Amino acid sequence: MSPAPVIGVDAGGTKLLAGVVHEDLAVDHRVRRLWSGGDRAEVLETMVEAVSEARAAAPGVQSVGFGIPALVDFEAGVAESSVHLPLADFPFRDEMAARLGLPVYVDNDANLAVLAEQRAGAARGASDVVMLTLGTGIGSGIVIAGSVFRGSTGAGAEIGHMTIDHHGPPCQGTCPGRGCLEVMASGTAIGREGTDAGRRDPSSALGRAVAQREVLTGEEVTALALDGDDAARSVLAAVGRSLGAGIASVVNIFEPQVVVVGGGAAAGGDLLLDPAREVVAERALRPSRDRVRIVPAAFGEEAGMVGAALFALARGSV
Repeated sequence: MSPAPVIGVDAGGTKLLAGVVHEDLAVDHRVRRLWSGGDRAEVLETMVEAVSEARAAAPGVQSVGFGIPALVDFEAGVAESSVHLPLADFPFRDEMAARLGLPVYVDNDANLAVLAEQRAGAARGASDVVMLTLGTGIGSGIVIAGSVFRGSTGAGAEIGHMTIDHHGPPCQGTCPGRGCLEVMASGTAIGREGTDAGRRDPSSALGRAVAQREVLTGEEVTALALDGDDAARSVLAAVGRSLGAGIASVVNIFEPQVVVVGGGAAAGGDLLLDPAREVVAERALRPSRDRVRIVPAAFGEEAGMVGAALFALARGSV
């Protein structure tokens, strides 16, 4: 008899994805929620509603795994700080378990995304993996010698807040940094740079879109690039080069076999990744640069949800 399914929840800076996941990683029911702003009570209520909806489709679920965009004290299950959600100093695991009446397992969202890709996705079989999840910000997860690396308490592996440009723009949310990889190469960066490029080139499809909507999202810029607009493609190439600068440092520091790039803002595919690969080939040290593979996530935007489910299936023992 196969074990009961679990619910995996990936809570990002602007959206949430939950699903009922079985041991073979088949997903029965998906629940999506979008959020913008809101206080802690609203965020938690949205999470509870999403889990409750998924649970209604599979009342026999045994537990819930959460991936949240926060620095998590792994042993205590406490969200210590979060750039994008109001979860700082919050006993997330115990509070959510009390609200849901189910065992809850919680970790950083990107830690769980890399778990999914290393165990069953684009980096399957590799022992040393780094993953970057491009969305509102940039999350990151690291696997070293087959185990997820979390730092001394769980707050490590924040590659998105590595400085790429010391004099660059202020980072997002509550981050005190400037020129972080997150502000230079996230989905937010694609939207910002695309809006600026459209204003400079009003005759392009990108420019016409800016004239209509004033400010574009990363998704809108990426869609125009995939449709062939040269201005939008130039934006993805520029952001891809910033991403490559970050990956080059990652390759030099960790010497991973695979770097996986996921998250919704990775939808540009090779329009984003090829420029990143070129920078890595130019700037990373041999022999690491010649051996590393830089690949898109096999699970796409569902990597965090699948990883959260794997975490729950393993009862938090990864």
